[in-house]
Amino acid sequence: MMRTFYIQSTALLTFIFALAAFSADAPPPVPKGFNSETEMKTAALMGMLKVVDVKNVPIPKNVTEHLGIEYGNVDGRSLKLDLYVPQSTKPTPGILFIHGGSWSKGKRGDMKFYAVHFAKLGYAAATISYRLSGEAPFPAAAQDAKCAMRWMRSQAKTYNIDPNRIAVSGNSAGGHLSLMLGYSSDDQSLEGDGGHAKFSSKPQAVIDFYGPVDLTGEDAVDNGFVHKFMGGTIDDVRGNYTKASPISHLTKDDPPTLIFHGTVDSLVNIRHADHLDKQLQALGIEHEYERYEGWGHTMDLAADVNKRCVYIMEKFLAKHL
Repeated sequence: MMRTFYIQSTALLTFIFALAAFSADAPPPVPKGFNSETEMKTAALMGMLKVVDVKNVPIPKNVTEHLGIEYGNVDGRSLKLDLYVPQSTKPTPGILFIHGGSWSKGKRGDMKFYAVHFAKLGYAAATISYRLSGEAPFPAAAQDAKCAMRWMRSQAKTYNIDPNRIAVSGNSAGGHLSLMLGYSSDDQSLEGDGGHAKFSSKPQAVIDFYGPVDLTGEDAVDNGFVHKFMGGTIDDVRGNYTKASPISHLTKDDPPTLIFHGTVDSLVNIRHADHLDKQLQALGIEHEYERYEGWGHTMDLAADVNKRCVYIMEKFLAKHL
């Protein structure tokens, strides 16, 4: 009887420890969402929704910060990035982060939170500035982002980066530009002449946070931010609206893609992510789609949403880089 009790107790403890180990590695749940994006933002403003502190980001001891590095130059216009490099005795994978702001505002420091987090985990992480729509319309921003990717490969030895393991990640307009890097490498007109031409601008993996994928749809062609980014309406520069749509460049050899999008996003409709998901499936491109019910634009600023996003990003990058 004692032997039976011992065996049953051991089996129970084994199960409990196994369950605990599984739970520790399980992704944080998607928090309950809201009825609208306005409701989500109101909750944040009233302090009912904990948000991530993206302004105060300390630099860990194992990370070196390099600020204001010139990664390209277009007709005398200096293009700069901030780079966060981990201590490592062997080449590290890299990540290029691209900020959002409807292509018309925002700054590279907006992505410092993500860059520092992943540098701490062993990635060489850069966050870039690019020409905004008030300075130069499409394809300027896409060309700048591609130049930054080429720069990272050109500086592989200097900063101990593995040029064959570099991903790109962006939010909103930055998500759009990230998708352009991933899918439009076969269009030489989008490479620009910012420098480092002998290096590839194609990433090994793409992470898209609520970025627009089709600028020819009704919600895009009537949007003032899109008009400014494109340098005119679709009637003025119709061909460019297609060229600026990541979905139009998709081919079956494009890199693995991770998509984050909320169902009540009022700035970039969820149809963009749904459409991209279907096209990636049709082409057999490896991808993951994190579709969050009741969450809107900039949802990853919510602390509990961010926990899940970062966890999913870590697993995705570990797998593909």
